[in-house]
Amino acid sequence: MEKNNLKKPAFAKSFGEAREVLLGNEAIVQGALEAGVDFVTMYPGCPSAEIGDEFGRIAKDYGVHYEISTNEKVALEAAVGASFSGLKSLVAMKNFGLNVCSEVLLPLLYTGTKGAMVIVVGDDPNCWSSAQTEENSRAFSLMAHIPTLEPADAQECRDFVRLGFEISEKYKVPVMVRTTIRVAHQRGPVEFNEVIKLSSSKVGGANFVKNVHQYVTLPPRVLEMKKELLEKIEKIRKDFEVSKINPTSLKLRGANKLGIITSGVSYLHTMEALRNLSASRQGEDLQIPVLKIGSFYPLPKKKIAKFITGIKQVLVVEELDPYIERELKIIAKDENLKVQVIGKDMLPQIGELNVEILENAIAKILKIKIKKNNLLTTNYSLQAPRRTSRLCDGCPYWYAFPTIKKVAPEGTIIGGDIGCNMIGGLSPHNMYDYMFCMGSSIGIGHGVSKATGKNNKAITIMGDGTFFHSGMAGLINAVYNKSNPLMIILDNRITAMTGHQQNPGMGQNGMWQSAPEMNIEEIVKALGVKNVKTLDQGNPGELENVMKDFLIKDDVSVIICKRICAILDRRQKKQ
Repeated sequence: MEKNNLKKPAFAKSFGEAREVLLGNEAIVQGALEAGVDFVTMYPGCPSAEIGDEFGRIAKDYGVHYEISTNEKVALEAAVGASFSGLKSLVAMKNFGLNVCSEVLLPLLYTGTKGAMVIVVGDDPNCWSSAQTEENSRAFSLMAHIPTLEPADAQECRDFVRLGFEISEKYKVPVMVRTTIRVAHQRGPVEFNEVIKLSSSKVGGANFVKNVHQYVTLPPRVLEMKKELLEKIEKIRKDFEVSKINPTSLKLRGANKLGIITSGVSYLHTMEALRNLSASRQGEDLQIPVLKIGSFYPLPKKKIAKFITGIKQVLVVEELDPYIERELKIIAKDENLKVQVIGKDMLPQIGELNVEILENAIAKILKIKIKKNNLLTTNYSLQAPRRTSRLCDGCPYWYAFPTIKKVAPEGTIIGGDIGCNMIGGLSPHNMYDYMFCMGSSIGIGHGVSKATGKNNKAITIMGDGTFFHSGMAGLINAVYNKSNPLMIILDNRITAMTGHQQNPGMGQNGMWQSAPEMNIEEIVKALGVKNVKTLDQGNPGELENVMKDFLIKDDVSVIICKRICAILDRRQKKQ
């Protein structure tokens, strides 16, 4: 496959000031370029995948090293190495990727960085692209003590990434920029400074200066590191107290009945709801002060305390878990402020917030009626049918799934994994008895096999990208502990679901350059699997015969169904 010929993003021009309509993720790339990023790593996952896609197209032109790492833990480790060598690095991932790399993240906050580092994490309220859980990455902000910024729009995506690098460079700690799907995939006008293309790169010429006192996390030094981290956090908090990223929309008056504290994209929903409510009252401005929190951690406690002083009620508008709400109640108690904190007792803790939800909540608090002609509050009896995900036309999985279902004996436990194959859990396939996270199908399948013996045969299914990400460890465990699941690896020659990113089995790296091609069959054999077969599932008879043979084996078996993604195949034929 040749390097794709999509045009470079709008901001890839010569030096100067500009204004363009950018996707939130594109604005993140722009902010990183302006900050002088040298080293970019990621594992593709929605809603942050476009960050890597953009860097894959332009990194070489700007002297940036970009790579798709095998998983998020490895991506962060690589960035740590670059940072310890003095380079500015950016790591991007989806919310579940933060789980994968947490073992590296927490000690990194103790050691700190040398070169500035920003970690971009994309959350997905309502599970539009991340099906497993509605995870809220802000929990890691509190646990790891990582400074965290929350942009609300594309302009702030650019601005906050630049600010993140500035904070990291000043205090020698990584900074997290937490987006959600509505921020990452939002388009809007962005003002920025264009960046000069570079003919050379710092990567390859940096120098690692040994610092055992700072980079080796062993007691008792590690406890000193924690103390140093907490001291840094308090200094950063003082900066945030006066920062423009935590603005108040109106000057506080003598006795405001209601104030609103919000963050991220919820701020945009809040302001639109207030405009709509004002319009519904013949343009009467409700004059409700709003404090927008751009720095989730550490929170500007003094600014929050000042905001709620004299207010009778404060509505906290945040998606998912009530982290700001909990902190606000503590602040109010510490400051002995008599204010009613309203949050998840009125707003949902599940799913995304929207303008209609906030209109109704604010109207209820203020005891005002919303006019029936407001489109957002009109009840419609017509409900559009829900469309579930489905495999693309010509997808090679269409050949595999019916055969697997046909051949699997009654009582077989079938486990799915993350990627395009997860659609096997939906109608019309309805195949899976469990599905958790990247690489877990074989790990759980091993447990089923050991627990049930001959009562239930386990079949596990995962894609090629997932195999390289975390599937190998589970397979090693199954072989080592003498289990007997049948593992089916669906190799469609690309990481398809997140937008056709490269993986180690393709022979190309993240910038579409030639790279060593990892042969899955050879790896599986090297891991000790004796029963291995690579085939094209387009011949269902062969898959059926091999499955029947392997299903009666007493040890682990692996079938590699190797057939190119239909979309990728069409694209290649057009080149």
